[in-house]
Amino acid sequence: MTRYAPDRGLTTRMVTTMFFIGLLYVVFVGVLIVLLGRAWPMVLLIAGGLFVAQFWFSDRIAAFSMGAREVTPEQAPELHGAVDRLCALADMPKPRVAIADTDVPNAFATGRNQKNSMVCATTGLLRRLSPDELEGVLSHELSHVAHRDVAVMTIASFLGVLAGMMTRVALWGGFGRARGSDNNGGAAVLALLIPLISAVVYVISFLLTRLLSRYRELSADRAGALLTGRPSSLASALTKISGDMSRIPTRDLRQAEPYNAFYFAPALSGQSLANLFSSHPPLEKRLDQLGRISAQLGQ
Repeated sequence: MTRYAPDRGLTTRMVTTMFFIGLLYVVFVGVLIVLLGRAWPMVLLIAGGLFVAQFWFSDRIAAFSMGAREVTPEQAPELHGAVDRLCALADMPKPRVAIADTDVPNAFATGRNQKNSMVCATTGLLRRLSPDELEGVLSHELSHVAHRDVAVMTIASFLGVLAGMMTRVALWGGFGRARGSDNNGGAAVLALLIPLISAVVYVISFLLTRLLSRYRELSADRAGALLTGRPSSLASALTKISGDMSRIPTRDLRQAEPYNAFYFAPALSGQSLANLFSSHPPLEKRLDQLGRISAQLGQ
């Protein structure tokens, strides 16, 4: 539906991820219903409410969490101008445009579809990049919207959120007492089983979303570079942003790390486990792909 290059590999991975996430979601809720007995209506109510909130308000939740504020063309003419040019080039609706006031150089896109999407750049990114580099980054982010993988990531990440919420409810909400105060042994078993099951669900959903996230970043690099015809500008932006990350205060990087799956480049504070389970492929792999695209376009 847009001029962004289609990616069958991405589509296949999104469908597969959603299938397994959906299956895991059903199994998780089913096990909770069996374990919690008479508390099952509350389980369904909480699970359903969280799902609806996560799907319908994901863009607002993400924007608020990452400190984004929507800006008008008068407030950010250069940013709006770049988005206008790319949307016209891609033949897609213009998303809402926002800026996040942080020195961490990054950008992200949110939204369940093209009509309810938003693209955001940080003040650190706008200060560091040239116009061509900025368009390369924005083209990358808009491809997430065009390919709908940002919506899939939002839904896929919901299960990990649900697992954590249900663990807290089970531990602090007194679900164990739903089977009767005389069954202290059963309550103790529930207190052990529910956190254990939630942890397993979280790990599986985490791995599924990480596998999809790494591929979708390569796909967005490829689609964004082909749309603008300037893969070198995107490669330059990647190199500049990754190099500047080491100069960002560790406190700011740690605040950004929970949202890395949505960012253009990961914000990692040193050589931590976050590097091993990064939501993005290695910089060298991204640059190598852009180099091959540049060679192909030059033929």
